Amino acid sequence: MVREALAEPARARTADLREERALRVLRSVMDPEIPVLSVLDLGIVRYVRSEGGRLRVGITPTYSGCPATEVIQRSIRDALVRDGMGDVLIETVLAPPWSSDWLSEEGRRKLQAFGICPPAARGSRITCPRCGSHDAQRLSEFGSTPCKAHYRCSDCLEPFDLFKCI
Repeated sequence: MVREALAEPARARTADLREERALRVLRSVMDPEIPVLSVLDLGIVRYVRSEGGRLRVGITPTYSGCPATEVIQRSIRDALVRDGMGDVLIETVLAPPWSSDWLSEEGRRKLQAFGICPPAARGSRITCPRCGSHDAQRLSEFGSTPCKAHYRCSDCLEPFDLFKCI
């Protein structure tokens, strides 16, 4: 009994280290539709848990029916297995639904640098990611993916996607 009690903190530390290692690996798993964002930047990883030799990773799709979800799940599993994480279970977490508020600040900067306007607060003005102008027109409710809308800047005339505020 005492031996088990003493072993418990060691097991907890091992689990914590395994979870930290998994998070480091997940920083390199990129979203297939926006390849400058990792799954952590995107904010879709809800948890990483090491339980009884199995690693459980919960992810929330950016929206129901997102066609990239299966690719992301496979990419996460493959990266963790390649890194020697062993038995990996990817779980889909639908509640609460993903929100664009979950994008990391680093993710927002990466979107901007990639030429995609990060989601803005409802009612705020759209900013061209290339020239910074606020004079833009929506060309289409859907851009290159359903989670983006397509705009054109009236000043620099460049088209750009806006990551929708969801």
